[in-house]
Formats: sequence, structure tokens, C-alpha cells
Amino acid sequence: MTSTTNRDRGAGGPQAPAWPAVISMALGVFGLVTAEFLPASLLTPIAAELGISEGTAGQAVTATAVVGFAASLLITAAARRADRRHLLLFFSILLVASNLFVALAPGLTMLLLGRVLLGLALGGFWTMATAVTMRLVPPVFIPRALSIMFSGVSAATILAAPLGSFLGDLAGWRSVFFLAAGLGGLALVVQFITLPSMQPTGSTRLSTLVEVLARPGIGLAMASVTLVFAGHFAFFTYLRPFLEEVTDAGISAVSGILLGFGLANFLGTLLAGPLLGRSLRMTLTAAPLLLAVLAMSLVGFGQSAVVDVSVVALWGLAFGAVPVAWTTWLTRAVPDQAETAGGLLVAAIQFSIALGAAAGGVIFDVSGAAGVFSASSLALLVAGLTIMVGVRPPAVALAE
Repeated sequence: MTSTTNRDRGAGGPQAPAWPAVISMALGVFGLVTAEFLPASLLTPIAAELGISEGTAGQAVTATAVVGFAASLLITAAARRADRRHLLLFFSILLVASNLFVALAPGLTMLLLGRVLLGLALGGFWTMATAVTMRLVPPVFIPRALSIMFSGVSAATILAAPLGSFLGDLAGWRSVFFLAAGLGGLALVVQFITLPSMQPTGSTRLSTLVEVLARPGIGLAMASVTLVFAGHFAFFTYLRPFLEEVTDAGISAVSGILLGFGLANFLGTLLAGPLLGRSLRMTLTAAPLLLAVLAMSLVGFGQSAVVDVSVVALWGLAFGAVPVAWTTWLTRAVPDQAETAGGLLVAAIQFSIALGAAAGGVIFDVSGAAGVFSASSLALLVAGLTIMVGVRPPAVALAE
């Protein structure tokens, strides 16, 4: 390690940017998001080999999200005296272990245990990722550093689902998780070499979360976030079974459709800036309403491969703006507690993933993917109407 690697970084940031360390953060995010998305592309073969229903296999997503929800709320307060370098390395070790547990799972119990470990890694790493990345560079380079870190999310969104389904068909789903463990190992090695010691700054407590949540409009906004992401993840988790059973799509078609989703999602993220510049509130409201219409379109016309390709691509495009819009809304609504508000957003998203995957699994076993998509559409419709009626833009947004 270099001397700058061993030097503690304070809240004011270093004198020179530590770009290798920033890249190590992007690798960590890529590994985590890839592992989180893999079950959606491998649900059918996992269920078949373990002798469980696809709805039950979908609870692997639920397990990750439930633990990620708890970790995102508790980790900052629980580890407020720990060196951030040591914590991030620990979470990367958990990422590797979780993928190995899933790859070697003889049944549902070990599968869920592996996904629980991923939830701990995901919730803990994500909660600290933005703040840590900001400490790795001087203030003038913070936007560039954050864009590099979030590029790991974009890359995982594009590659994880289609590549997972393709490689799973080629070499088996267990091989895909072994590869994911190797990716996590690479991130761990690069982080070990490049991340400096970072002592905690400030003293975050659980009471701060309660204080922010109690502010006017924040609770309703978080409820809206939960509905939007629950609707999305219920749809996305059970998309592959729908394509295979209703549309009769082969593995190549499924991989191609998922790749289209990832590319459209990336494009939607890029378009979010101009959309937010026109109207933050319009973007927050229009996205879930459009997604609700798309979900019902797939229920009514999903037997057509052309419809499937179009709907899934439009879904990726529309959803790409959602995380950016809500992050922007929160940083403007709670400028004095942006880190705590970010933790609440991570918690709401993880809770919604758990809710969407769990409820979706029950509905799927009763009425199939069409029932899941109908429930997803209803949740998104309620979210859009709630945002339209009750969620007000921060004062700065009114000047746009």
C-alpha cells in the first residue's frame, strides 16, 4: 500500500484524489448488485434443481431484502466507532461467502442462509458507500467520484440478468454464483490494496432516523417509495417465469429481453437529469403510472414476443429515472441530514424488495405471473396517485 492508503481520511477529504480506491468501491457495488439481481434470471433452474416451487425460490430475494433493510437502518449506529475500511472489507468478505453458500446449497435452507449474508453485505456497504466515496477525493472531484461508483450499478443492471440467464443455461446456475463469488473476491482484493483507513466522523444514532422520518411529508414519501419499488421488484422477480411459461420464450430470447431491459434502464438513468430539470414532481408521478399501464399491458397481451420486448424495454426506460428522482427529492427535502435520509431510502427500497418478492411468491403460486403483474400494477397505480395528491416537491424544485 502507498502512504496515502494508510493515511486516515477526514470529513474534509484528502489533498489528492484516490482514484484506485474509488474504482474499488465501484467494483464492490457491481458485485453486490450483480448478486442481488441473479435470482431473477435463474429462478426457474434453481427451483427445478432444489425441488421447490418458483414462488418459494423467489423468497431468496425476500431474505436478502429483509436483512438488507435491517442492516441499512442499524449499521451506522451499531458501528459508529469502527474504521470504515475494516467495515467495507468485512462486507466484501460476506459477499464472497454468500455467493459460495448459494453455489453449494443442497436445499432451500442453505440457499436462504447465503442470501441472508448477502443482505448484511448489501445493506451495510450501500449505507456507507456514498459517504466513503466522498471522503476519497477532494470536494471538487466528488461528482466524478460518485458517478464512477454508481457506474457499478449501471453495469450490473445491464449485465447481471441477461448474462446470468445465458451462463446459467450454458454451465448451470451454480457456476454463475461461483463466478459471482470470484467477482466479489476481486473487489475484496482491490479494496484491501487501495482503501485507506477512515475513522468515523460524527455520531449517528437511531434517534436521528426517527427525527427525520417524523418531518412533514417524509413518511408519506417513504410509503410511496415502498409501493413503487415493491411493484417494480414483484414484476422483475417473476418476469422470467412469465416469459417462459406464457410467451414460451427460449433461453436466448429471455436473455435478449433482459439485456434490452438493462440497456433501457441505463438510458433512463441518463435521461433522468433532463426530466428532473423540467419537473421533479412530474417525473416522480408519471413513472409509476406508466409502469402500472405497462404491467397490465403484459397481462393482456403478453403472449406476443413483440409486446414483451417493447413492454420490458419501456419498463427499464421508465424505471431508470425513479431512483435518481427520489434521491434528488430527499437531498432537497432534508438537506441538513442527507446521509440519514439516504439510509432511510435504502431501507425503504430493501423493505419494498422483500414485500414485492414475498407477496409476489405467494400470488405466483396461486395465480401465476399474470396475478403478480396485476398486483404490481395496482401497487404502482396507488403509488402514482399518492404522489400526485400528497407528495410536494421541496422549495428548491419549485424554481425549476
